Order: sequence, then structure tokens, then C-alpha cells
Amino acid sequence: MMKSKAYFSDSKIPVQVNVDPDQNELIYQNDRYKKHDVTFNAPISGTVYGAALNFKDTLENYKHAFEQEPYKAPPEAPVMYIKPINTITAEKASIPLPNHESYLQTGPSLGVVFNETATQVTKEEAFNYIKGYTVINDLSIPHESVHRPAIKEKARDKFCPAGPWLIQADQINNPDDLDIYVYINGELKMSHSTSNLVRSIPQLIADITAFMTFYAGDTLIVGVPDNAPTAQAGDEVTVHVQEVGSLTNTITSES
Repeated sequence: MMKSKAYFSDSKIPVQVNVDPDQNELIYQNDRYKKHDVTFNAPISGTVYGAALNFKDTLENYKHAFEQEPYKAPPEAPVMYIKPINTITAEKASIPLPNHESYLQTGPSLGVVFNETATQVTKEEAFNYIKGYTVINDLSIPHESVHRPAIKEKARDKFCPAGPWLIQADQINNPDDLDIYVYINGELKMSHSTSNLVRSIPQLIADITAFMTFYAGDTLIVGVPDNAPTAQAGDEVTVHVQEVGSLTNTITSES
């Protein structure tokens, strides 16, 4: 069992629980529960930042675009985007598929939550600033936007499910080597790993905080693999991150 914070739907404050991420079980006040029997709030509330192009396959697949005008070379600094507060939602929440769209792109990722202000942090210090880890599904309308922010596609309501809980940072031995899986209606559609990140998590934090500040409660999406599976209305999507947990949501028609 791993130490974790959970945000139950009937409570405004987090509670300490022990969880088994692989069995989808938790223990609270000596009682054992299955994850599907509990209703959670999202375990994040601050600003959510995403690191684009931080999986090796994603960077490689976009390499040709960066060789064109106006850049002529891949970016040297981390490429960042924001998931605004309207996108945050919880385990088991329904995700609206816009009426004019046929499907959504899933965005399986590990979310890193900060415990204090982090600015100009060194790689060696980075783990000291992490409060915990959660599962993120960085949903998006499929797009090929490279030269401008995909705000319309990525910032829609409920497009950032997070949860189901927040694993305490010291419970994860190596967040740079965690398997990531995506299931659609119970069928495995993708497997990946944080071992394929371009920048390791401590290096990513160091490089980002060289030019901007994270505050306590902020979340960093460490990267989304390329060619993540798509989902349509009626599909149940589960993102599982090894040692962290499983996040399940259902896609529903907006109307």
C-alpha cells in the first residue's frame, strides 16, 4: 500500500489514505474500498502546465515541421502550454464531445504536483519541490497545430481529468521509469513509459524554472506520447500509470 491524499466528493479537505494503485483499492480509517465505489474530486487545484514535445517519439514526428520556416530547428527550451481551471475534472466525470467533432485525442500522462514555490531549481534539487504524483488525461480535439497554441482544441471544459488520488512523492522510487497504459472500453490501446521522456522530470523542472516559477499546488504534465488513441461518444477511457493509479472517464455527446 502507498501513502496518498484523496479528495472525496463530500469533503472540502484532503484525507490521508493508503492505496494499492494496481488493484484500484484504498484503505481509509481501517476500511477497504474499491475505487469504483468511491466518488472523488480532482486532487489538483492550481495552474496546470503542460510540457509539449517531451516524449521522444513526439519530438521526432514533428521534427520535419520545425525544419521549415520560421524556425528551421527544433526548440531548445521546453515548449509549454496551460490547461485552464475550467478543464480540470475528476475520476468518473463525463467528458463532453463537442457536437461538431467525431472523436477526442487522449493524452495519457503523469502529473507532478508542487509543494512549494519553485524558481531557478537545479536538477539535483528538483525532487524536493514535488508534493506528489497523479494521473492526467490531457484531452484534446485532434489537431496538427505546431506554430500556434492549440487553445481551442485543448482548453475546453473538462479536458483535463486528474486523479483519482495524489500519491505522496516519497512513495515513487523512480518517476522517470513508469509504464503508462490507455484502455478504451477495457481494451488495451497504448503502452508507453516515462523512460521515453526527452527531458527527465528533474531536468524538465530545472529547465522550466530557469525562466518561470511554479507555486505550491501547481501541476506539471510531463509529456504526452505521440499517436495516443482516440475515443468517441460512449467510450470509457482509462489511463493507468504504474505505481500511481487508474483514471477512468466516459466520453459523452455534448448535446
